[in-house]
Amino acid sequence: MNKGLRGEYDRQYARVQDAILRMGGMVDRAIEEAIVSLQNRDQTLAEELIQKDAEVNILRFQIEESCLALIATQQPAASDLRAVVAAMNIVVDMERMGDHAAGIAKTVIRMGDQPLLKPLIDIPKMAELSRKMLEESLKAFVEHDEKLARSIAEYDDDMDSYYQLIFNELVGIMAARPEAVERATYLLWCAHNLERIGDRVTNIAERVIFVNTGDMRELNLPH
Repeated sequence: MNKGLRGEYDRQYARVQDAILRMGGMVDRAIEEAIVSLQNRDQTLAEELIQKDAEVNILRFQIEESCLALIATQQPAASDLRAVVAAMNIVVDMERMGDHAAGIAKTVIRMGDQPLLKPLIDIPKMAELSRKMLEESLKAFVEHDEKLARSIAEYDDDMDSYYQLIFNELVGIMAARPEAVERATYLLWCAHNLERIGDRVTNIAERVIFVNTGDMRELNLPH
């Protein structure tokens, strides 16, 4: 790539990165608001979150279009092309994270006026961890930090442990208290959405490693 093309590629790619970080901020807020709506049984906030999910979807398609235009006009090769392709995959994963946050909001609405089955302890911890994972995965992407990307797999193990703990507790409650099955199921849905967010963040980490090494493989393999 000659010097002029290199400069134009760098400018266009920087705009793509900025848009990805903006989208990451939107998803981060969606996760935060989803848990606040659950904790406070705030159906108004839940409705707003569901409406705002459309903005995440729109930004995803805008970024994908920018990436396609970059490929068509700049014809990046090797590592540059991997970075652009990774960006396209990353925004798909983040759009899905937004869907999972909206899924929690939809559960809040379905719960109506029913009180929470139990105080929320581990679900907020899952949400906090998912936000930390998202922040660090995007930092790894922007800074080409392969080591940081690999550490995301350890966080995902923690997410899975939280989910298994919540699952076991709620199934135990359902077995002992049949009248609590519906309310326990709502909390299971919320925990499952957060667990899926963790998986999506791990996908981003895998893409970061792919950009840096050309090696595409799963990080969170079954033990």
